[in-house]
Amino acid sequence: MPDAKVENDTPGEARVGALYALGAFLIWSGVPLYFKLLATIPATEVLGHRVLWSLLFVVALLAGRRHWSGVRAALIDRRLLGRLAFSSLLVSVNWLVFIWAIANDHLLDASLGYFINPLVNVVLGVLLLGERLRRMQWIAVLLALAGVANLVWQHGSLPWIALILAFTFAGYGLVRKQTRVDSLSALFIETLLLMPLAVIYLIYLDYGDAGHFMRVDATTNGLLMVAGVVTALPLLLFGGAARRLRLSTLGLLQYTVPTGHFLLAVFIFGEPFTPAHAVTFGAIWLALLLYSTATLRRR
Repeated sequence: MPDAKVENDTPGEARVGALYALGAFLIWSGVPLYFKLLATIPATEVLGHRVLWSLLFVVALLAGRRHWSGVRAALIDRRLLGRLAFSSLLVSVNWLVFIWAIANDHLLDASLGYFINPLVNVVLGVLLLGERLRRMQWIAVLLALAGVANLVWQHGSLPWIALILAFTFAGYGLVRKQTRVDSLSALFIETLLLMPLAVIYLIYLDYGDAGHFMRVDATTNGLLMVAGVVTALPLLLFGGAARRLRLSTLGLLQYTVPTGHFLLAVFIFGEPFTPAHAVTFGAIWLALLLYSTATLRRR
């Protein structure tokens, strides 16, 4: 479980950060299979349950670890609390759009968004955090950008789903990287801030007989309750990774997520695979190879 340590540049911390990142991204790669099972339930209701059960799951972890000091420190720091309020807004918008995209057969659009997202991370790292890229790394970024631009051009319209997912999650990663609080405490506060809206909305649905919880089969009820673990665990891992890795490195590792989504969309959900997708997929993986090679040579 990610602890309260903050980012540093030691090889040991970088290795731990990489393991956290890979764990988070592997879970996120397969999560469309989970949300596809909930496709009959409105995305807003699924989001409400994500918030509710995530908070309960995080409270259980905090109680088990007796780790409330970080929560108390964050709650009395107005600046820190403001950042967490902003990150909770970003991640809730990201969740909602992602759930809707899966339920409405737009997983390829979502995968495009998460292909764009690491590029946004790299640019933010360079522009806002002073991170520097070598020539080969810049070539890799431009090659990946060209691959994504090819797919955008072939779509023939502005991909709103992809852009919203890319920028909300890039912003979330940046805010969490600059938030000096451990991942568990931060996630608790984020979900706590969202909880009033989620509870009010779920009560409203239940009062109007529009809610699905406890009105559907036991399997679906169980899936809604598992939303807490599915939501919280990868976010905890991601938070630990964001504070240990350069934003540009974190961004390139994130390509594992849209690759998983892309494969699920094509081979499991049956969304069409076009020549444009083939060109983009090849360009991005070549970019990842170039960037990884340049990073290893530097170290």
